[in-house]
Amino acid sequence: MSDPDSLLVSAKADVNAAVGDWLDHLGSERRLADRTLVAYERDVRQFLRFLTNHLAEPPGLDALKELRPADFRGFLASRRQTGAESRTLARGLAGIRSFLRYLETLGQVNAAASAAIRPPRQKRSLPKPVSAGDAMTLVDADAADDAEPWVAARNAAVLTLLYGCGLRISEALSLTGRTAPRHGTRSLRVVGKGGRERVVPVLPIVCDAVEDYLRLCPYVPQPEGPLFLGVRGGPLGPRIVQLAMAKLRRALGLPESATPHALRHSFATHLLAGGGDLRTIQELLGHASLSTTQIYTEVDAARLLDAYDRAHPRSRRPA
Repeated sequence: MSDPDSLLVSAKADVNAAVGDWLDHLGSERRLADRTLVAYERDVRQFLRFLTNHLAEPPGLDALKELRPADFRGFLASRRQTGAESRTLARGLAGIRSFLRYLETLGQVNAAASAAIRPPRQKRSLPKPVSAGDAMTLVDADAADDAEPWVAARNAAVLTLLYGCGLRISEALSLTGRTAPRHGTRSLRVVGKGGRERVVPVLPIVCDAVEDYLRLCPYVPQPEGPLFLGVRGGPLGPRIVQLAMAKLRRALGLPESATPHALRHSFATHLLAGGGDLRTIQELLGHASLSTTQIYTEVDAARLLDAYDRAHPRSRRPA
């Protein structure tokens, strides 16, 4: 979290205390990730600073009770003038709404004014999966050029989990020595966003990759400790996985879009192309809404159209 003293210049004591309670609520009861909490705190702090200038004094709870839709429009306009894009503005508005709804549940404010504001329209970007062949090459430990074989095997195991089970990086790195998929493991219980649990099937290739890592690893993961360890024996961080992926894609000549998360996109896209139904893919990915999963139908359609344009003789323009 940010330094609490930085909030004092932009809000009165009662609002500062409410922000702290709200963040504690999100972290402990809703189990939001630390990165999400930091982003929410930053967005609310920006809004409070805007109100300080807008109202000519730091806002207290009494001032938050009197907010009107025009106040939120003014905030969004001021952020737009600083170069904030629609996605950033929409995320910021979501954080502010969350804070005000929390206060509303306590009977301290009315959040209707913020709910009346539509978030800025965003351009919808499609996920960018990698091909099945490239995905298999990326998860092959032999493709990694690391001095330590166990590090190469570790990276391969993480990437295999992302592609083979459709996991997020955070979900793969949250596995423990006790929950490691070993030989004979048929399914894996995963805790995803918002604390939602799901069960995903585990392919033998995933178990093989994890077993190879454990066999070569110079450290022994503890039953309740992290499964994937860094070079000094501590928990493996997501940044290390991202850097390993960047090194691989440069070696293989893949585009910048070939990120660890692209392997999760590939998992969904390749299942859909193979005849998987959306409801099943939604459950495997842990999406709260089917509309989130439906975007992969657009990815598959775009892929088919591209293949058609490249292959159909009537699509080729004369030289």
